[in-house]
Amino acid sequence: MFGVTTSDDYRPVTWMGRYPVDVTTILVGLHVTCAILAAILIAFGAGSMLAYLQFDTAAVWSGGQVWRLLTYAFVHAPSALLWFAVEMYMLFVFGREVERFIGRRAYIVIYLILLIAPAAVLTVWGLWQRSALAGSPALHFGIFVAFATIYPRVELFLRIMAKWIALILAGVYTFQLLAYHAWTDLAVVWTSIGAAFLFIEIRGAGPELAWWNNMKERIGPKPKLHVVQKSVSRRAVEPDDLYASIDPILDKISKSGIGSLTANERRLLNRERDRLLKKSE
Repeated sequence: MFGVTTSDDYRPVTWMGRYPVDVTTILVGLHVTCAILAAILIAFGAGSMLAYLQFDTAAVWSGGQVWRLLTYAFVHAPSALLWFAVEMYMLFVFGREVERFIGRRAYIVIYLILLIAPAAVLTVWGLWQRSALAGSPALHFGIFVAFATIYPRVELFLRIMAKWIALILAGVYTFQLLAYHAWTDLAVVWTSIGAAFLFIEIRGAGPELAWWNNMKERIGPKPKLHVVQKSVSRRAVEPDDLYASIDPILDKISKSGIGSLTANERRLLNRERDRLLKKSE
């Protein structure tokens, strides 16, 4: 159910008074802080420092500046702060729901995957063509794709289900980038989409897909066959001393009469009588 915590691993990182602070809240605060610092640096003419944080395949391959695989997503240009505000709102709303559903540790893992995977793809791409990357729109769109995979039928804007909104936005992204031949950006977007979807599906939280289940059955280990022996029904063997068990009852009847028997003694006597009648037949 949308908005309900389903993971045993979900718990706040800390508390601010009565308000919990989860991983998503910390990420939003970190991105906002980086955006403010970037605006201040550019205002004072020190914007060139941001170039050392952006992703650049040439700097990674020739200069060994591997930190760029992580820092590029925290470089936010002041010219796009309006869209950045919308992006942070989407991260706060949908990221918290993903974190609640899959748990804190799994949420950190998916965020790192969405952070590193596109840069890793571009790093390999950089062997043939130099490319650069800055900002986090594709990363946080991947978080929304994860939300839409978990809650595909939840109605959002204009009562449109989350899965259709994710498909519409993915289509808009794709055709826009195709129109401008932005192949590297297109690779980043679809890497984020694929990574988010597959992560949720692998955890078993996404919708049931026949092709996905068939692929898991082919790739997964085959079940081992165990030979089960056929069970043979055996007739219960009555003890030989069954007559001895009713001898005290018969003695009690001869001394005190049948009215002196307890309920258990009457039950045992009736059971033995029925057995003898069946045997005589």
